Amino acid sequence: MLGDTSFDDTARDDRHGRRALILVENLSVPFDRRVWQECTTLRDAGWTVHVICPQGSRRDTEPEAVIDGVRIHRYPLRAATGGPAGYLREYGSALWHTARLARKVGPVHVVHACNPPDLLFLPALWLKRRGARFVFDQHDLVPELYLSRFGRGEDLLYRGVCALERMTYRAADIVLATNESYRDVAVRRGGRRPSDVFVVRSAPRTDRFQPVPPEPELKNGKPHLLCYLGVMGPQDGVDYALRALAKLRDEVGRTDWHAVFIGSGDAFDAMVELSRRLGLDEQVRFTGRIPDADLVRYLSTADVCLSPDPRNPLNDVSTMNKVLEYMAMGRPIVSFDLKEARVSAGDAAVYAPANDESEFARSIALLLDDPELRARMGRTGQERINGELSWRNSQTSLLAAYTAACRDRVPAPAGARRRAGKRPSR
Repeated sequence: MLGDTSFDDTARDDRHGRRALILVENLSVPFDRRVWQECTTLRDAGWTVHVICPQGSRRDTEPEAVIDGVRIHRYPLRAATGGPAGYLREYGSALWHTARLARKVGPVHVVHACNPPDLLFLPALWLKRRGARFVFDQHDLVPELYLSRFGRGEDLLYRGVCALERMTYRAADIVLATNESYRDVAVRRGGRRPSDVFVVRSAPRTDRFQPVPPEPELKNGKPHLLCYLGVMGPQDGVDYALRALAKLRDEVGRTDWHAVFIGSGDAFDAMVELSRRLGLDEQVRFTGRIPDADLVRYLSTADVCLSPDPRNPLNDVSTMNKVLEYMAMGRPIVSFDLKEARVSAGDAAVYAPANDESEFARSIALLLDDPELRARMGRTGQERINGELSWRNSQTSLLAAYTAACRDRVPAPAGARRRAGKRPSR
């Protein structure tokens, strides 16, 4: 359980030691698991950590909170709708609030900006001019995200996001990459020195993902349960999974399964409608976002977990959080054959040829028929999560990145520390 403390309780600590400010735009904190793990790692290493992020809709709704010693400043944000103009409104509002709250936080030693979007270098540059070092935490390759999500090709907007990425790389002192593919992009496309790019992999909290006894009633009267966990956006492949399930029924002749899709996103309603059109209403359930305890119940009962991300410019080189979470729960996985999926899952997954829904369906059937293989794959996944892919290794890399960022850093002058407590000018 996260513990809240008052702002006054941490005021004394904020006047001393090293101060970091983490900027996030696309998720609230601590809901953003990667960012929260980074926050607590830095806190445990002696940093005073501030976060500026949007408010959540159902959780993380307070404008200000101190949670486990991490000071969080949240702003209201309306998610983009209506195409590019909607994103312009969203990002403009986010930048205004971020700048406003950064003035309130005051001088820091490190400003740590997490994309998307590749616009947070603007408030980071303002803080750099006041003595901060800039750490760019590249969660997504935004040019590849643009190509994969919108299908507009390399148009004017694509060239614009490429320019913003270049400016972000240029402004950063240190880059954090989520995997070796992203690190290669930072060096090759971003022109960064290899010594200034650190791989900090995302990893699930193993205390959150602890299996519990399976509950057969969750299978809705069927012998097997299939699970999908994650965001449901246009590039996430839920449509591929649903069409594969229809083929599992129609081409493979298997109806001995029930499937649960856990999560939400801007494609959620379209996916529910697609399921209805495919005649899957009786065999597929969409839960939306659910509490952690219910999530663990479903994953503990699942026979096979689905990672249907299609091959596209973004997915092929991205690490999927759901794959890591399935592995932490000891579940076998069916995935399309993607470069970074193989790096993460190894022998914990069966790989269908990229974007081949019929083979994806046959891979599910293969695992349903082989409980020994499923058990072996589950053990392999847990061993990888507790070994080479554990957060312990990422913590070491994160702290090394901060050491590199501050290697020639002189302490902030006393006057700057005093100004940190002043109210921002109106």
